[in-house]
Amino acid sequence: MEVDEALLPPLRELGVPEAAARRALALTGNVSAEAAAQLYFGGLETQIAAQVGHAAVGLYQLIQEKSTGREMICQWDEYGAKKVVVQGSNTAHLMDLQALALSLELPTYLVQDAGRTQVPTGSYTVLAIIGEEEIVNQVTGKLRLLN
Repeated sequence: MEVDEALLPPLRELGVPEAAARRALALTGNVSAEAAAQLYFGGLETQIAAQVGHAAVGLYQLIQEKSTGREMICQWDEYGAKKVVVQGSNTAHLMDLQALALSLELPTYLVQDAGRTQVPTGSYTVLAIIGEEEIVNQVTGKLRLLN
């Protein structure tokens, strides 16, 4: 289906990648930019949840491979298995956060998207970090909670 080019600019101004905007317009039959935005952003929450899930499972699997992993997971579980989701600003920011976490000897897992959603293939989307709260806060303490 041909995309109504006049409907692209409002979507792009909202930060929707061009390919995703075109896909959303095609799926909504070019009804309106608003309909396409609702489709895109409505699915975005599900995508974020999936990416966070990938990060949590990936980090858990990574920790299981370490000799001290079982102890670390037991401690985490004993203290309530706390999970906090904060916002990074872009890929470079996620990489900087990972470097800082690794310098503090915190285990990390960085999710690289497989491209099965509206997120471009190869994009780094979520960084998972585990460790003692005061050390993790040296990495994430100044970031905003994801809302």
